[in-house]
Amino acid sequence: MRLFFARETDPQETRAPLLPTDAATLTKLGAEIVVQAGMGQSIHVEDDEYERAGARLSTDRLMAMTGAEMVLRMGIPPAEDISLLVEGCIHVSLLDPFNNSDAIRQLAQRKVSAISLDMIPRTTLAQKMDVLSSQANLAGYVAVMLAAERLNRILPMMMTPAGTIQPARVFIIGAGVAGLQAIATARRLGARVDAFDVRPEAHEQIRSLGAKPLVVELGQTGQTRDGYARQLTEEQLAAQRQAMAKQCAQSDIVITTAKVFGRKAPVIVTNEMLDGMKPGSIVVDLAVEAGGNVEASRLGREIDRKGVMILGLPELQRRVPVPASAMFSSNLCNFVQHFWDKTAGHLVLNRDNEIIAGCLITHNGQVVHPAVKESLVVSREP
Repeated sequence: MRLFFARETDPQETRAPLLPTDAATLTKLGAEIVVQAGMGQSIHVEDDEYERAGARLSTDRLMAMTGAEMVLRMGIPPAEDISLLVEGCIHVSLLDPFNNSDAIRQLAQRKVSAISLDMIPRTTLAQKMDVLSSQANLAGYVAVMLAAERLNRILPMMMTPAGTIQPARVFIIGAGVAGLQAIATARRLGARVDAFDVRPEAHEQIRSLGAKPLVVELGQTGQTRDGYARQLTEEQLAAQRQAMAKQCAQSDIVITTAKVFGRKAPVIVTNEMLDGMKPGSIVVDLAVEAGGNVEASRLGREIDRKGVMILGLPELQRRVPVPASAMFSSNLCNFVQHFWDKTAGHLVLNRDNEIIAGCLITHNGQVVHPAVKESLVVSREP
């Protein structure tokens, strides 16, 4: 089976979807690995390293795309790439299917079996291929480092002959993968950290990292079967904002990470709450690509609002492309290995498998994922 790993066309992308070590692993399975020339250029991985790993280089993207039985990449394929895919081809990447209906429809029309890596269920068995978690981990780290760099004070406490410098206060909203890494990073830098999550079971995780959970009585909350936080009611959001306004006011850094999968992110930090913060404070909105948790944040911009700096920078994991590429490549390699039939020499799409059922979006000319199919119907309604 021929697997083609495509280089991303987005000029902002710094990561590579495959590293030579994982190319060697896939080659040993019996797969024919074709890598687009220059794939590792942004992370200083030369083409000959892929060749030494057993992969074949291709300088002709069109020919490689049309000759592949399986195409793997980082992000959403542009329309011109989808038009090159042959019928029955398996396409694997981050698709964000609820927000890219045109691409999903085109993949179905081409009779491509499209697998969306961001739809892989968050189960113990699927952890090794969970791209969202691996990349969110890095985004949480980068969020703290960016805020620390822009803050006009230091994070740790210092006791000096000139007096004691109190530690900076950091408030993390959302204790998922990104939030927990942000907590751990801020604590390692010596900050005093408070954190909030709507799931009561997250409080112990917050404490285990040396932070203090902000407890807000919200009634019934919980999470979905895939491990995502459930959407709150307007009454719950109002109670949450009221409790967090005081915490934001006394914090030097606020980092928001709250996302609701497949829906717009909830606005948690309002302009009124921002107005109550100290000049010189930093706010990082890690949900800005999903609409944002911070009312004043704007995608791709750094905004100074009355002395409070609001960072709405996308894809923070792109700022650390070497580990981000390594983790993505490992996740992708693990996915292929898990479903590879060594005897037949190809990947098997068993639709009865829980993981495949959760991430297979299109197949045999149809949109087969129930939730994505429903969202496409809703998007067509006037």
